[in-house]
Amino acid sequence: MYAVIRTGGKQYRVAPGDVVKIETVAAQDGAVEFSDVLAVSGEAGTLAKPSAAKVTAEVLGEGRGNKVLVFHLKRKKQYKKLQGHRQNFTEVRIKSIEADGVTYSAN
Repeated sequence: MYAVIRTGGKQYRVAPGDVVKIETVAAQDGAVEFSDVLAVSGEAGTLAKPSAAKVTAEVLGEGRGNKVLVFHLKRKKQYKKLQGHRQNFTEVRIKSIEADGVTYSAN
């Protein structure tokens, strides 16, 4: 059982019990609800777009990812530029997936 959700401009394949690092989201009481569910797989080999679905998760923590170095070079022109970037993230654990009245939760 898994679902494909969209959050922060990216798509994630999640299943109950998974721990996922997503773009920073505002959480209320340590819980997050994703209503933008693109697809749900209830049984092996099937994939469908549900009419009404949501994924609930609990927030485990927030942080910043590893540093990514961006290096620009224009050869023969004596131009070099080095810039670093660390992306913020929120780490969540998927609690349950509700699709068309059927609830799948972590054991």
